[in-house]
Amino acid sequence: MENSDNSTENKTIVHLENVSISTDNGPLLSGVSLDLQEGEFAYLIGKSGAGKTSLLRCLYADRPIDSGIATVCGIDVVNLKRRHIPLLRRKIGIVFQNFRLLGDRNVYSNLEFVLKATGWKKKNEIANQIEKTLQAVGVAGKAHSLPSQLSEGEQQRVGIARALINNPSLILADEPTGNLDPVTSAEIMQLLVDVGRQTGTTMLISTHDFMMIDKYPARVIVCENGSLTDTEKQ
Repeated sequence: MENSDNSTENKTIVHLENVSISTDNGPLLSGVSLDLQEGEFAYLIGKSGAGKTSLLRCLYADRPIDSGIATVCGIDVVNLKRRHIPLLRRKIGIVFQNFRLLGDRNVYSNLEFVLKATGWKKKNEIANQIEKTLQAVGVAGKAHSLPSQLSEGEQQRVGIARALINNPSLILADEPTGNLDPVTSAEIMQLLVDVGRQTGTTMLISTHDFMMIDKYPARVIVCENGSLTDTEKQ
C-alpha cells in the first residue's frame, strides 16, 4: 500500500532500535527494532497480551521505555520530559477501539477541544478545520450531534476526525474496528486507507482482523514472544 507522493525524500517517522519494555509482571518486549517511513501504512498484529497496545502507548509517550533508542516524528521519546509530551502529541493522531469521545459535548465541541488544547485560537480557522475534517471522514452533517446520537461507525469516524484534526505526521490506531460489525469495519478500514493515500500520513494499525488485512494488504509487523517480526502481506 504505497502513498501517491512522488517525493524522493525518505523521511523516517518512527525509529526503534533495541527497545525494551516491561510491565509490573516483568519484561514484555525486548530488543525491538522498527522503522516506519513517511506515508507508510502498516499493520501490527499479535495475540492479546503480546504487547501491541503497550508498544503503541510507548510511541505516544503514555508509558515508559526501559532502554534502547526510540524517536517518533523526530522526537526522542525515551528521554522525553513530561512538559514536552504535548509537543509530541501534536504530531500524532490516536484512534481508539472504544472511541473515547467526550459524551457531554457535541461532535464540533469534541474537535474544538482538541484544537484549542494544541494552540488554535481563531474561531474562523477552527471552524474551517473542523468542517474540512468532518467532510473528509464522511460525517459532515453530524457536527451538532452528541456521541450518544451517533452509530458506532459514525463515532469511530469522529474518532478518526479527531486523530486527523491537527494534520499529524503519524496515526496510531489501536483495534479501530474491534467494536464494529463487518460492514462498518470495512468502511472504517477503507477510510483509513484513503486517508493514508491522500494525506501521506504514516499509519500503524493494531488489529486482530485478518479479513481486513487480506482485503487491504500492506506491511505486517507481528508482535509475539517478546519481539517484533517484520513481514509483507501480498
